[in-house]
Amino acid sequence: MSNKPLNELSVKEAQTMLADGTVSSVELTRSCLETIEAKDPEIHAFVTVLADDAMDAAKRADQVRKTAKTVPPLLGIPFAVKDNFLTKGARTTASSKVLDNYYPQYSATVIEKLEASGGVILGKTNMDAWAHGSSTETSDYGPTHNPWDTSRLAGGSSGGSAAALAAAETIAAVGTETAGSIRQPSSWCGTIGFKPTYGRVSRYGVVAMGSSLDSPGPMTKSVEDTALILGVIAGHDARDATTAPVPVPDYLGDLQNDIHNLKIGLPKEYFMTDSQPGVNEMVKKAAAVYENLGAQLVEVSLLDPKYSIADYTIVQRSEVSSNLARYTGVRYGNDRCYFGDEAKRRIMLGTYALSSGYYDAYYKKAQAVRMLMKRDFDRVFEQVDLILSPTTPSTALPLGATHGQAMFGELADVLAEASSLTGHPAINMPVGLLQGLPVGMQLIGNHFAEQKILNAAYAYEQATNWRENTL
Repeated sequence: MSNKPLNELSVKEAQTMLADGTVSSVELTRSCLETIEAKDPEIHAFVTVLADDAMDAAKRADQVRKTAKTVPPLLGIPFAVKDNFLTKGARTTASSKVLDNYYPQYSATVIEKLEASGGVILGKTNMDAWAHGSSTETSDYGPTHNPWDTSRLAGGSSGGSAAALAAAETIAAVGTETAGSIRQPSSWCGTIGFKPTYGRVSRYGVVAMGSSLDSPGPMTKSVEDTALILGVIAGHDARDATTAPVPVPDYLGDLQNDIHNLKIGLPKEYFMTDSQPGVNEMVKKAAAVYENLGAQLVEVSLLDPKYSIADYTIVQRSEVSSNLARYTGVRYGNDRCYFGDEAKRRIMLGTYALSSGYYDAYYKKAQAVRMLMKRDFDRVFEQVDLILSPTTPSTALPLGATHGQAMFGELADVLAEASSLTGHPAINMPVGLLQGLPVGMQLIGNHFAEQKILNAAYAYEQATNWRENTL
């Protein structure tokens, strides 16, 4: 039996205790809700806490466990859900006052799969409004504070999910990434965040931001948890034409930490000279762990990530202007006067880039550059199995750092944008603390190489015991 408080358990640890009857889902869920009540007034990881619904779901899970011959893999496990996943009958705002009183009539595919697998939804987590940003400071409900230092940002746009994990307000969480929105807050909050291959996990029922970029994914306390949850939520969805008809492997069952002869590329351009002092050195030290485990480190070259800033800005703003056009206050939500400043800026820039006479010069050209980036990754993946670099150029920045910084998100996510534009999967792994704040390392793989990434991340986790030494 674990001596940890119940809310600090990983999914796998909780699974074991639930299965042997050491703990009930009601006890596990109550522990998380009590932690939310105690900590969240300061951290503000949640927009909406669904305490009554969560306890009812936990009671049902305990009853199923008593009577069923076989139980689903996530039965009774509490989850925090980013507030851009539609949840039937439960308020969904995307952290925008436009949707302040929106109660969906159906749930996102990811939510359906989590609930079918027995997951208990604790509530909806804070985010940058419409996922526009990398700090949660654009949230219409106020920013999320970093549990490591509440005077600092949690990152974004999935900042609420990352902070809820880091504060042990939940056992696991899900978020979405358009470019860095899972990896970057996971890096700043010292948690694991996995962005799958674009199309590996359904976008159906996710409030759209950039439709050719959005990728839902798990945010967890361990690699095993990531593998388990990814296996539950991945797969083709007839309601989302962009999902790939590719079989879903048994990510957890196939998880192993033997990485002998694995080739890992270190792109020199991603160890930026203007990164915060100490970040590059810590990630290179983490890379050396792989050498000791039998992997081969190879210096590689990729397009300078600064080019991805310009390309992502055009592609994402254009898709934002299209997606937000539906929010007129006619069918649902409040009218357009409720849009925040960041949404207005993105709508104007995106509409301009798509307008007659400018489409070819901006959006069409940006898509061509995007293809060049994809070919650049193809070239490197002919040489190596995975790419390793810092996740972000800095540790968590102070609250207010985004004020007056129109390109804050693009600069914070500069090391994640290219792989998001090209649809590649990637994971953030914590590698230690710099001046008391977490530093993250990312592993990027080729399309549908999720298992290879998970195995490498698992090998690092097992070799360093980072969770016990860092958290």
